Amino acid sequence: MNTPIRRIALSTGGGDAPGLNAVIRAATLAAVNRGWEVVGIRDGFNGLLLPEQYPQGGLVRLGRDDVRGIVHTGGTILGTMNRGNPIAFPVEHPDGTVTTVDRTAELVSMFKSHGIDALITAGGDGSLTIGYRLHQAGLRVIGVPKTIDNDLVRTEASFGFDTAVAFATECIDRLFSTATSHGRVFVVEVMGRYAGWIALHAGMATGAHAILIPEIPYALQNVAETIRQREERGAKFSIVVVAEGAAPVGGTVTTLPAEAGHAERLGGVGEKVARELHELTGKETRTVVLGHLLRGGSPTSLDRLLGLRFGAAAVRALDAGYEGKMVSLSHAAITLVPLAEVSSRQRVVPLDCDTMLTARDMQISFGD
Repeated sequence: MNTPIRRIALSTGGGDAPGLNAVIRAATLAAVNRGWEVVGIRDGFNGLLLPEQYPQGGLVRLGRDDVRGIVHTGGTILGTMNRGNPIAFPVEHPDGTVTTVDRTAELVSMFKSHGIDALITAGGDGSLTIGYRLHQAGLRVIGVPKTIDNDLVRTEASFGFDTAVAFATECIDRLFSTATSHGRVFVVEVMGRYAGWIALHAGMATGAHAILIPEIPYALQNVAETIRQREERGAKFSIVVVAEGAAPVGGTVTTLPAEAGHAERLGGVGEKVARELHELTGKETRTVVLGHLLRGGSPTSLDRLLGLRFGAAAVRALDAGYEGKMVSLSHAAITLVPLAEVSSRQRVVPLDCDTMLTARDMQISFGD
């Protein structure tokens, strides 16, 4: 039988997302109200794994005063890191080579040595996979779904997505006036990794004329034909929204130079698409890469509320004796699902979903 909880830790790993501070505040207050002590781990798990880098300590105590006035702020007050995976922790050797080691058991031992009874970890599929491994190794863990990409399975939404789509929508709206004035083609590259949710929702919301997503390999000849048809109807401009993980028929994703201990880095497809569309249509074409701008800024009210609900629900789950679960949004209610069903899996856009069917009815090109 599990010992009573007296001290819990909060961790925010992977890419930052608007709404993380709402999770931290709600989880902290819910835990303090139960008489628990709360500590935050700096920069994912690096606060424990690399203590020499934190002269003031890799753990920070969290109380009411520490989480006051943070819900409206972006980022995470704990910091984050996407290169400190304890399952494959990068180790640089004197000759410059880098290898990876599994520090899972060591990390669980560190939790115990610090008197931490349970962990609430907020992250995407990578961070939740780490959380699941820590749970398998004997740590009580509750996961919180966090990703602007909206690509986590077993939850209808993750906080950060609504803010990212709202900002992408505002940016594309602004481009319409410039595109119209100059009669140009604008290619807007957005984040999303291997799922097209941001591109699809922002593209639909702004009336984009073509949307390229990872779920549908594209042929740019088809997009060029859409642009030509618009030209014939007197529309001299076009907006093309492309997800960073989109790839041509028979081709592969466009990547940036790899970094040691870092997952594959997507990027550059917008410039590639713009260059080829210019060659196919002869029209002046410009590229706008929104990139990390989608991660920053103040979260929308929806993301704030979802983060608060998730954070408090994670504490309730621990208090009720649950572990190895992820809090999830299902039919407007917060539920619990097994971490085993979430880790190392991605939720992609169903090609028969209502949003896709609407886009098809509006004759938006997907390059297929």
